Amino acid sequence: MKPRKKIYLCSILAVACIYLILLTILYCSESSDSDAVIHTFGDAFWYSLVTLTTVGYGDLVPVTPLGHAVGMIFLLLSAGIMVTLFGAVISFITSEGMPLYMLGMQRYKNWYYFADCGVESTTLAANIYKEDPNALIIYGEKRSDQSEIPNYPCIYLGVSPDKIVTKKRNVGTKCKVFLMKENDIGVNSRVVNLHELPVEVYARTTNGHNKLSGNINFFHSYECCARQYWRSRPLCRHENTIVLIGFGNYGHSILERAILTNIISVEQHVAYHIFGDAGKYLSIHYRLGEQFSLDEESETGDSLIFHKESWAENRSILERANRIIICEDDEQLGWSIFWTLNKYYKLPGRVDLRSSWNAPGISCFGANEDIYTPQQIIRTSLNRAAIMINDIFRMSVSYPTLGWHELDDLHQQSKIVAADHLLMKTRILLDDETITELTADAVKKAYDTYRRTKSSEKAREMYRKLDHMRWLRFYIFYNWSYGPARDDEKRQHPMLCRYEELTPAQRKERDAAWELMGKISVELS
Repeated sequence: MKPRKKIYLCSILAVACIYLILLTILYCSESSDSDAVIHTFGDAFWYSLVTLTTVGYGDLVPVTPLGHAVGMIFLLLSAGIMVTLFGAVISFITSEGMPLYMLGMQRYKNWYYFADCGVESTTLAANIYKEDPNALIIYGEKRSDQSEIPNYPCIYLGVSPDKIVTKKRNVGTKCKVFLMKENDIGVNSRVVNLHELPVEVYARTTNGHNKLSGNINFFHSYECCARQYWRSRPLCRHENTIVLIGFGNYGHSILERAILTNIISVEQHVAYHIFGDAGKYLSIHYRLGEQFSLDEESETGDSLIFHKESWAENRSILERANRIIICEDDEQLGWSIFWTLNKYYKLPGRVDLRSSWNAPGISCFGANEDIYTPQQIIRTSLNRAAIMINDIFRMSVSYPTLGWHELDDLHQQSKIVAADHLLMKTRILLDDETITELTADAVKKAYDTYRRTKSSEKAREMYRKLDHMRWLRFYIFYNWSYGPARDDEKRQHPMLCRYEELTPAQRKERDAAWELMGKISVELS
C-alpha cells in the first residue's frame, strides 16, 4: 500500500474509534439516569447525527453532566464537519473529481485523449467529432480563459492517460491518444508508459518514421501537407518550371513528394528551382545527381537547381515559372512573399501559398482543417491504397509475407509512393488532367485503357519505362545503388540501372504496378 493511502486509512480509523468512544460514553452516562431520554445506543447515535449535522430536532437531549460534555464536543465538531463537507463538495466540483465522475458515466462513448489543447489539437478534435458523433474529447490540460468553448462534448482533465484508461475499464472501443506537439512522446512525462496501455497512440514527429512499438503510430505533419498538396494539385504536362520558395520542413517534404511521385512522361524535363539552404538536404540525399541534373536545367530529364541567393534576385525564373510554391515554415514570412510577388512581378503561372487558414480568392494549401483530420492523422484513407497494394501482393504469392503494420518504414514508404502514383497513372491512361481523386470508376476506366493498349509494343515499353523511372527515384532518394544481387544492409539492388540495361524478365516486372490497377478498382468500389 502507498504511504499516502496508509495515512488516510489510519486517520479514518482513528476518527471512527474516537466517535465510537464518545457514543459509548454518552450511552453509558445517559442510560443510568432515570430522567434521561437517551436510553439506547441507537438513541445516542441519532442524537449525535442530528447534532453533528446542525439539524437539531430537540427530540433527544442529554441530562447528565458527562452527557452535556459529550454533547458540547459534538456541537463544536458540527461546525468543523459542515465546513469540511462544504469544502469537499466545492473541491470535488472544481477539481478533477467531477470531470472524472462524468468521464466514468460515459464509458460507452469513443474516447479521444489529447495531451494538450493547442490549435492543432482543437482542430483535429473538431474534425473527429464531425465524423464521429459518439466521440468524447478529453484534454489533458486546463482550458485557457482566452480560448473559446468548443461546440462538441469535451472534458478538461489535468491527468495522465493511465488514469483515463482506468476509468474506461475496457468498455467499448480503445481510447485513442494524440500527442500533437512535435516529438512530445520523448519529452512529456505523462506519456512515458503509453506502450503498456490498451490504447492507440498517434504522435507527431519530425523524423518521418511511421511506427515505434505495437500501439504507437507516428504522423509527420509536413509529409501530410506535402501529400495533400500534390494530390489536390498534381503536376500537369505543360509545367516545366516549378519554383519552391522556402526550404525548411515544409519545403523538404514538398520536394520529396515531387521527386517520388511527379512522373508523368518518359520525356518530361521539369526544372525545380529551390530557394533556401539545401546543404544538409543534399548531404543526406547524396545520390540525387544520378537521376537529376543538379544546378543546371536539362532538356532530357528533370533538374534540381538549388539557389543560394534570394528569390528576389531571379526575376527571369519567377516570370517564366509555371508554378510557384511558397512553403516557408514561418507563415508570416510566406504571406509577405506572396503579397510582394503579386504586387511587383508579372507571374504567368499559379502561385500556391502554404497557410494554416484558407483565405478567399487565394490558392492556399496546408490549412489546419485540411491537415489535422482523422484521414490524415489516423490514416484510415490516406494509406488505404498502399495497404491494399500490400494485401494484394500477399495474396498473389505462395510464400509468407508481412502485413502492413509489420513492414519497416522503407517498405511502407515504397507501398505509399506506389499508391500515390496511381493517381498519375490514372491521369496518364485517361489523358485527363482534371482528375484529382482516386475513385473506383476512374481507376477501372484507366485499367481498361491499359489492357486495351498494352498489346502495342510502343505503349507497353512506355508504361514499363514510366514505372521504372518512379521505382528508380524512390531507391535513389533513399541512397540505394546498383549491386549484382539485392542486399538490404548494403542498400544494393540489381535493377538500379537504366531501363535499357534491364533484362527482358526484369522489364516485365514493371507490368505489376499497372496490373494492380484492376484489383485496386475492385477494392475501392
